Amino acid sequence: MNRDKTLRARQKLVDELRITGELLRGSLLERTVRHPSGCPKCARGEGHRVFVLTVSYPGGGTRQLSVRRERVGEVRQQLRNYQDLKQTIEAICELNHDLLRPDRARAKAGRKPHD
Repeated sequence: MNRDKTLRARQKLVDELRITGELLRGSLLERTVRHPSGCPKCARGEGHRVFVLTVSYPGGGTRQLSVRRERVGEVRQQLRNYQDLKQTIEAICELNHDLLRPDRARAKAGRKPHD
């Protein structure tokens, strides 16, 4: 890809960036909790569905947050927003890596002929 084309591709990605505060990093897990005794629903083997947002941190730390059922859709959207933003940023970085490479046409023009 030539430099101008790379710059246009990068600008297109920058223009498409959807920056929002509605971002979450992590994974949404669905678990079934069963009480040891006294719960008819658990006695039937059904259990109770719960949702947990799990976030890992550098150094091995993990945090788990309970998510109310009515907020699961919102959390899923915020996780998608984060992933979309992350993918776009990664694509921009790859284009910037290409821009660091010398342009082949200019590099060839500046070479000395071999004897």
